[in-house]
Amino acid sequence: MSLYDVIVIGAGVTGCSAARYLSRYRGRFLVLERGEDVCTGTSKANSAIVHAGFDAPRGSKMALYNVRGSRMYPELAKELDFPYRMNGSLVLLLDESDRPRLEALYENGIANGVEGLRIIGQEELRRLEPHVSSRAVAALWAPTGGITCPFGVTAAFAENAVRNGVTFRFGAEVTAVSRRGEEWIVQTPDGALRTRAVVNAAGLYADVFHNMVSPRKLHITPRRGEYDLLDHEAGGYVTHTVFQLPGRFGKGVLVTPTVHGNLLVGPTAEDIDDREGVGTTAGGLASVAERAALSVDGLPIRETITSFAGLRAHEDGHEFVIGEAPDAPGFFDCAGIESPGLASSPAIGKAVSDMAAERLGLPENPEFDGRRKGITDTKSLSAEEWNRLIREDPAYGRIVCRCESITEGEIREAIRRSPGARSLDGVKRRVRAGMGRCQGGFCSPRVMEILAEELGVPLSEITKSGGASRIIVGKCKDSLA
Repeated sequence: MSLYDVIVIGAGVTGCSAARYLSRYRGRFLVLERGEDVCTGTSKANSAIVHAGFDAPRGSKMALYNVRGSRMYPELAKELDFPYRMNGSLVLLLDESDRPRLEALYENGIANGVEGLRIIGQEELRRLEPHVSSRAVAALWAPTGGITCPFGVTAAFAENAVRNGVTFRFGAEVTAVSRRGEEWIVQTPDGALRTRAVVNAAGLYADVFHNMVSPRKLHITPRRGEYDLLDHEAGGYVTHTVFQLPGRFGKGVLVTPTVHGNLLVGPTAEDIDDREGVGTTAGGLASVAERAALSVDGLPIRETITSFAGLRAHEDGHEFVIGEAPDAPGFFDCAGIESPGLASSPAIGKAVSDMAAERLGLPENPEFDGRRKGITDTKSLSAEEWNRLIREDPAYGRIVCRCESITEGEIREAIRRSPGARSLDGVKRRVRAGMGRCQGGFCSPRVMEILAEELGVPLSEITKSGGASRIIVGKCKDSLA
């Protein structure tokens, strides 16, 4: 049984960030993920917001890592070639009697170190957002707020980690973690693994692994948030991320553009018991539409093309749990990573990797290459560039997903990456084939054929999202035999 320096549990955005930053050091690093791909848990369903950091409690780890992470995004997006736009955010004051709360939010943001914060009046607000609610009397303007693609960020971290020597194993559910002498033993269905340190980035299950090794117990509650995603036709209805004043359950329903040209509305906030409970509800989606209409007049909610739900890992103290467990040397938590977790993930990954490297005395990796080139986006090319690419590889001239204008070449490239797509959802997350108006109704059969060709498996083995989610369950002619 070989010995790893660090095993990371979980290939969400925080785990992949930790893996990427660990690869700046020399060592043997392994990421274990029970899903069939990166970004299959909490990271795949959220608001895609890079929060500026004005809302996190003053002096908290949430505030610290949110502001640090937000500042890292512009340069990181260039290095790793993922979508990001600093579009700015607005927190609306809908009732003059709530002005003290808005001013308190401003003061909190200033204390957290957020740059450029201002409270603006109606006239400036409507210049920024013409469709904002007629009830809005003022707003907190945060120019450093941004939007990104959580799938793109996570895949970029993972690919760069692999480029620098990190190993990923999928379908590798961790069943137990225990201490043996100076080592940690990580159990999986395929056997036990030895490691000098563990990074616990298991999302909704981070408390389970923490509680295996520490008498200081954590408790995480799944907090479900439901969303509506609107068509490209509605994508320009607002240009900034529009919030309402935060309440007990967080920042409330937002209306925001996405980096891919859609409009996103949500989420709700409902504490549930089921850590896999990502089903939407009629009541939840009705609440999203009703509450979003308070922020934006004439919201084109009928342009909704899909609805979905995500789960946030809410820790009882509403705080990130980050760092080495005091009574478990070499066990590093990244737990309770709910909003603003996406914004905070680069800073968390860097901090935890540095902690682990210091604990283990790992030397720097002089061969570390922090750059990564993203999957070709033919829509961003000029006609001359696209024609040149098609002459080199005709697959880039064959449109497979008409809604999102995704070519066969882009799909094949997504599969050939390391780690690459192994399912319909894996392709969708990387290049958006199936993410458009028809939600894969037209392109899925061809995407399945390409997956089967690239993976060298029968078409019947292709899944929606790994595991038992096979699309083909039989052949029509079999019933006639």
